[in-house]
Amino acid sequence: MNPLSRHIHLSGICGTAMASLAGLLQLQGHRITGSDKAAYPPMSEILRDLGIPVLEPYAEANLDPAPDLVVIGNALSRGNPEVERVLDNRIPFTSMAALLREEFLTGREPLVIAGTHGKTTTTSMLAWIYQVAAREDPALEPSFLIGGVAENFGTSFQLRPTRTFIVEGDEYDTAFFDKGPKFLHYFPDALILTHVEFDHADIYADLDAVKTAFKRLVNLVPRRGVIVAYDGSTNVTECISHAFCRVERYGLTAEADWQIRNLRHESGLTRWEVWHGGALWAELEMRLAGEHNALNATAAAALAAGRGVGTQVIQSALASFRSVKRRLDVCAEVGGITIIDDFAHHPTAIRETLRALRSVYPQARLWAVLEPRSNTLRRKVLASDLVQSLRFADRVILAGVYQQQRIPEDQRLHPEDVVRALNAAGTPAELHADVDAIIDHIVPQLQSGDVVALLSNGGFDGIYEKLPARLKELQT
Repeated sequence: MNPLSRHIHLSGICGTAMASLAGLLQLQGHRITGSDKAAYPPMSEILRDLGIPVLEPYAEANLDPAPDLVVIGNALSRGNPEVERVLDNRIPFTSMAALLREEFLTGREPLVIAGTHGKTTTTSMLAWIYQVAAREDPALEPSFLIGGVAENFGTSFQLRPTRTFIVEGDEYDTAFFDKGPKFLHYFPDALILTHVEFDHADIYADLDAVKTAFKRLVNLVPRRGVIVAYDGSTNVTECISHAFCRVERYGLTAEADWQIRNLRHESGLTRWEVWHGGALWAELEMRLAGEHNALNATAAAALAAGRGVGTQVIQSALASFRSVKRRLDVCAEVGGITIIDDFAHHPTAIRETLRALRSVYPQARLWAVLEPRSNTLRRKVLASDLVQSLRFADRVILAGVYQQQRIPEDQRLHPEDVVRALNAAGTPAELHADVDAIIDHIVPQLQSGDVVALLSNGGFDGIYEKLPARLKELQT
C-alpha cells in the first residue's frame, strides 16, 4: 500500500473521465469510493470490476466518515447534498482535471488531443500506436485517459511508469467552482487539434467563446512542442494562428503537411495514402469507416511519427485498431438487419456517422433513429444543421427531447419542426414520444438489408437492447 494513500471520494464517479480517474487513483494505491445519481454503463461496469463502491443517489451520508479529499464532478452544482456537506465541513475538495494534473501529468510528457469532434477516437488511436511501439521499445508504453472505452485495451485508462501520458482534452467546464475548460489544466507538450465548431450551448454563448477556449489551450504549448492541426477548418486556422511552437497541418488539401490521398473503402477496410513533404510517406489501412476516421488516424500517425515512432509500427497499429465503444458500434444483427450504436452529440458528428455508414453499406436502406439528448442537440441553435445532417439517411425517426423541461423555453429544440423540415426536403421523417412507440412503428417496416443507426449520447431508454429483442421475437 502506498504510504501516502488517501481516501478519495469522487462525487459524480460514473462520468467517463471521473471513472477513469478513479481507476488511475486506485492504481496509485489510494482508497477510492464514489457516488452518482445513478450508476450506468459502461463506466458502472468498469467500476464494478475494479471493486470500487458506487453509492446512489447523492447524499450527505455518502461522505461519512469524511474522506481525505473529494473530487467534485462538473455535473454537480450548489444545492447538491454532497457539495453542501463539503463546503459546510470544509472537507478538502478539487476537480477531476486539477487532480489528474497533480497526480499524473506533472513530471510526465502530456500529449493532449482536443477538438469539438474526433478526440476520443484519435486519443484511442494514438494510445494504441504507442502501445504497439512498446513491443520494440518498452519505454514508449503509454499511460492514458480516454473519454470512452478503447476496445483494443478494454478500458479507458492505463498507468505505466513511463513518461508519455496521452490524454483526451475536453473543452467542457471543469467544476462549479472552476468554469474554465478541463484541458487548460493539462499543459500539453504536444497537441492534436481536430475540429473547432460551436458546441456545448449550455456553457458557451457562441462560436467566438468556443474559439477563445481553444486559443488559450494553444497558448499553453511550449516553444519546443508541436501542434498537429486539421487543415480543413478556418476556425482551427484562427485558433492556431498565434502558436509559439511548430505547427503541422493534416487533411485533404494540397497544402497539408500530412495530406490524405486516394481514400477509399474496399473489402471491409478503409485505405488511403499519406503524403508528407511532397512524397508518399505511407499507405495506411484500418477497419473503421469514414473520412472522419481517416482524418483522426492521420492526425495520430503524424504526431507519433514526429516523436520518433516508426512508420511500420504506425501502419501495424492502425491496421489492428478496433475502435471505441459506442462509435459506429454494431450492437446487433437480426434477420439481415444491422443495428448500429453511435454516440451522437452534435449535427456534424451525426453527418459523419451517416456518411460513414453510406460508405460501408452503399446498397442499404439507412434509418437514423435520434434521441436529442446532448446539451447542444436539446437546443434549437443548430436545428438547421441537424436537418441537413439527417438528410443523409433514407428514413428518420426522432424521439422526444430528453428532459426538455430543463431547457429554457426560448432555447428548446422542437423536434416536430425538424420532422416538418425533413419531410419538406424529401426525407421521410416521423416523431414518436418514446422508445416503445418507436419500436412499435419501425419493426413492421424493417427488412433484411436495412441498417438502423441509433443515435444518442445516453441510454436512450434501453433501445439498444429492446429493438434487437423485438426483432428476435418475430423470428421465433
